[in-house]
Amino acid sequence: MASATVRNVPLLDDDTIPFGEEDEMRDPSRASQKYTHPYVTFFHLFFRGASIVIYMFCGWFSDSFITSFVFVVLFLSADFWTVKNISGRLLVGLRWWNYVDDDGKSHWVFESRNSPSYQSRINKHEQRIFWLGLILCPFFWGLFFLMALFGLKFKWLLLVMIAIALNAANLYGYIKCNYGASKDLNSAATDFMKTQLFKNAFDIMTKPNTAAPPTNVRPTGVV
Repeated sequence: MASATVRNVPLLDDDTIPFGEEDEMRDPSRASQKYTHPYVTFFHLFFRGASIVIYMFCGWFSDSFITSFVFVVLFLSADFWTVKNISGRLLVGLRWWNYVDDDGKSHWVFESRNSPSYQSRINKHEQRIFWLGLILCPFFWGLFFLMALFGLKFKWLLLVMIAIALNAANLYGYIKCNYGASKDLNSAATDFMKTQLFKNAFDIMTKPNTAAPPTNVRPTGVV
């Protein structure tokens, strides 16, 4: 049985730097740079992009499906580990993970550093890159899924499904962290739709009537 919680507990029992205190160990000279974590930002995109590029062009370099499969899965695995354990923690102050207690119960933990002092230290350029990479890559794998499905390429379909599963796990985990485990994502989406519908209805009701008067009205009472 699994449960979702938000709490301040270490990622691992031997965490060297507690969660949320990473930037306190950062070199102060990087504070004025455009990217405060350039290598983390690079690898956040590199593994994701490399897996997509290899999938698209592997047929140019090798006719072996096994070779292509292995390379794509390796880059997908490296991307999953990097995004889950490093880039989310450093770039946006979020992390999600799982542990099993002494009773054998599985707990899912979704953490977010929302304090104003911590949020002010987050680099907006890196934050934008993090979310763009997190959202766009599953979109591409979704297109590959449709292409493999309608092209009846079932062996490639298996590989695409693995990619979707790994990408979707990180996407769901970080969305859960961002919105908070206490707030159900379905209710958040419902509240958003209600707000938009109410706003549209209000605009329609308050919008002035700009209909032009008819131009072809003939005068009456003319002899």
